[in-house]
Amino acid sequence: MAREIFETKRKALKINLNPEIYGTFAEIGAGQEVARNFFNAGAASGTIAKTMSAYDMAFSDAIYGEEADGRYVSRTRVKKMLSHEFNLLTQRLHGDKYCNKKFFAFADTVTTLNFTKTNEPHGWIGLRFQHEVGGPTNDIIVHVRLLDSDNQLQQKVLGIIGVNLLFAAYYYAENVQTMIESLVDNLSVGSVEIDLVKLNGPLFENVNQRLINLYLIAKGFAKAAIFQPDGRAVQIKDYLYKKNIIILRTKYRQKSLPNFDLFNLAVEQFKKNTGATDADTIVLIEVLMGNVLEDTHEITDQDLQEFASRADELCATGNNIIVSNFRRNNHLAEFISNFKPKHIGIATNVYNLKNIFNSDNYNKELYTNELLSYISGMFNKNVKLYAYPYLLKKENKIITTHNMPVSEEAKPLFEFLIKNGYIIDIENYDEKFVKTV
Repeated sequence: MAREIFETKRKALKINLNPEIYGTFAEIGAGQEVARNFFNAGAASGTIAKTMSAYDMAFSDAIYGEEADGRYVSRTRVKKMLSHEFNLLTQRLHGDKYCNKKFFAFADTVTTLNFTKTNEPHGWIGLRFQHEVGGPTNDIIVHVRLLDSDNQLQQKVLGIIGVNLLFAAYYYAENVQTMIESLVDNLSVGSVEIDLVKLNGPLFENVNQRLINLYLIAKGFAKAAIFQPDGRAVQIKDYLYKKNIIILRTKYRQKSLPNFDLFNLAVEQFKKNTGATDADTIVLIEVLMGNVLEDTHEITDQDLQEFASRADELCATGNNIIVSNFRRNNHLAEFISNFKPKHIGIATNVYNLKNIFNSDNYNKELYTNELLSYISGMFNKNVKLYAYPYLLKKENKIITTHNMPVSEEAKPLFEFLIKNGYIIDIENYDEKFVKTV
């Protein structure tokens, strides 16, 4: 049975009329957009103990403390805001009037589109709340990217997400997938991207954090998720920003582990070519979810479990894992380029390149345009492809970019990419590690 989706004002009013829900709103960066929805709904005195906006950095630092890295739109900032505001609630609100309240502290720190439209609008939104009267606290922290091209529209989106988050915490928290889905209630498609959700507290102790962040991709709320070797999800921009990045692509349900012998050669060659060091290089193994998203109408719980198991298996090899929905290399490269990397390397098999530069795999009339689109998206931001060879079984011959078959109409472009170092053969490989095709 489909879930009923309440409009934003109705959600806010339902919370305002619930005598148990009571707390504080602290908002930095886009105005008091969330609190405004509760005031506009009516009966806000039943919910709001305090609202505030510490816009000036001096005021903000005096209240919440300074940020060591100087970044105010950050996860650490929103966590400090939640701790400070919730502690004030419990310190100041005592007596019979408050003995039946489930306290909450809502916080957001956001940057919306500036006047010159030169920044990247995004924000951290958090909620600390009691699920039971007098009970322990639970946290929900979400990172969002605001995609509208208008500042006022972004402010409106933020206000709606805030209402959705508070409503979800009190009415959907025992069904985490519904809770996540409801965060985009009453929002237009393409207005926001939710690329990280962190849950903490006894209410969520049995929740698989990897499944939640994989669910964001399955529902189209995010394009990718990154998990560290210990399995923890990280915010992609924070993790990749201005780093050297090299990625090995793998397919969903690939039966074996990746060919690390060849990939390690690619990593070393990447470092040598770019001057990258271990300290400023992020090595990623990708698990591609895109094929499943296109082949089925809906990702099942079993699919998510299998993705999580695959991510766990690869994390156990000591690598960072990125799960994505990018079917093509150029879409992956364009996404990574958003984080201002120093250099990007993508390790791929020459067999995959053969398919790209073979016009027989495409509509003949559209092939040239499709190939140019691929190349322009792939190589416009200091991206290199590191190609490892394959063994052509029927001829018992190693295939590299030097003897790979290429369609006549694609040859000039392919030769240009090889000559100018956009596509690079992996060197010094041991033939025993080469995959047979």
